[in-house]
Amino acid sequence: MQEESVQPQDAGNSEAPLEQQLAEALARIEQQREAMMRVAAEADNARKRAQAEASMAQKYALERFADALLPALDSLEAAVKSRDMSGIELTLRQLQGALEKSGVREVAPVPGERFDPHRHQAMAAVEADSEPNTVVALMQKGYLLHDRVLRPALVTVAKALESAEGNPISDTDLD
Repeated sequence: MQEESVQPQDAGNSEAPLEQQLAEALARIEQQREAMMRVAAEADNARKRAQAEASMAQKYALERFADALLPALDSLEAAVKSRDMSGIELTLRQLQGALEKSGVREVAPVPGERFDPHRHQAMAAVEADSEPNTVVALMQKGYLLHDRVLRPALVTVAKALESAEGNPISDTDLD
């Protein structure tokens, strides 16, 4: 009989630890779920903050540039009111200074300079005494923003002169 009385007590003792283990496991699962939810919420908040900061940076990216242009605008308005040409020249220098501070540089090739298709756009090719593929004339200045072309310089380019006997590829001697 002692065996019977020992067995039910052992069974009772072993059930209590299983229930306790189950309760502890469920509590740990709940803690981990809460921790996971906090981490997910923090990640979502960080993503939203980054989006808001990127949006603001994009919205106000030109703030410094616009601030640098305002004195030139003020000078231009004053020059127009006074009809003073020297004021317009001053405004041009202020505008050029503001552009330079912002990393905008001119592309103004001189005649004889080698044609660069990355910075120049050929508007016409003319026969000239200069070397082929060199700039003959500048039609409009181009501009770079740091190293990126904002607008290519519009140029006229020299093409090779046809020889007196004619160029076999030319269509001028067709019969």
